[in-house]
Amino acid sequence: MKTIEFNDIISRLPHRPDDAHKGTMGTLCSITGSRGFSGAAVLSAKAALRSGVGLMYQIIPESVYPIFASSVYESVCVPVHGSPRGTVCPDDIPVILDMIKKATAILIGCGMGNTEDTAEVLSAVLKNAVCPVIIDADGINALSSHIHLLDDITTEVILTPHIKEFSRLSGLSVETVLSDPAKAASDFAFSHRGVTLALKSHRTYIARGSELGSELYENTAGNSGMAKGGSGDVLAGIIASLTAQGAKPLDAAAAGVHIHALAGDAAAAEKSKTAMLPSDIIEALPRIYSRAESASKK
Repeated sequence: MKTIEFNDIISRLPHRPDDAHKGTMGTLCSITGSRGFSGAAVLSAKAALRSGVGLMYQIIPESVYPIFASSVYESVCVPVHGSPRGTVCPDDIPVILDMIKKATAILIGCGMGNTEDTAEVLSAVLKNAVCPVIIDADGINALSSHIHLLDDITTEVILTPHIKEFSRLSGLSVETVLSDPAKAASDFAFSHRGVTLALKSHRTYIARGSELGSELYENTAGNSGMAKGGSGDVLAGIIASLTAQGAKPLDAAAAGVHIHALAGDAAAAEKSKTAMLPSDIIEALPRIYSRAESASKK
């Protein structure tokens, strides 16, 4: 196991050539948000855009569309009818499958609602995706009841669960996971090839399995001020953005977790651990990326 340091992430970040344009810096398709959870869609989208993706398509229920569109100006919105509960639903799958054809990465789950509709949409995406899929929050909750979906994946998947979500996903008790989270993450990654796992806690473990075992990283940056609803949505957006730009899943997860943590530390230094918000983490991202760009030129 290796501890992630700032210098380690420089080579993991996507290259941004001087002649880049929006079409060459990745296309992220995001399926997030529902009535009552519009903030998850907004936070993940803003974090993704702040992390450099060239184009972003946001699939959003019509009930949430006005809130999202008035908060995020740089994303292309794709409103879908949704269910009476204000969630993306199976009736929207044809539109979703058409949109993900454009993507170089897909983000699904943040604030979607823990419903069977989410499970059906997730299943359709996993069966049809030809690019990496980043699954967070309610996407992970849906996957927990349909873990067999990971047995047939033909593309890369990145999972970003917190401890309780991982407990449901893995079938391990919370106590067992907490007793040795590094082992739990490593074992899960080894058992599910093609999956990169970011197991979130006060220390986050990033694991990816192969025939030779699991590659494992530990992130020790970050602080307790990040222990607020919405921080995970920010992380999911960062990782999805880096993946869409061409970073390998393990690189995107490791770099994304560390950048998120460093931005959290910067936000705490300015706002305090008590008063900082997940949106402050997004606002701190430019400082971290500027530092990384300067370091890469040395």
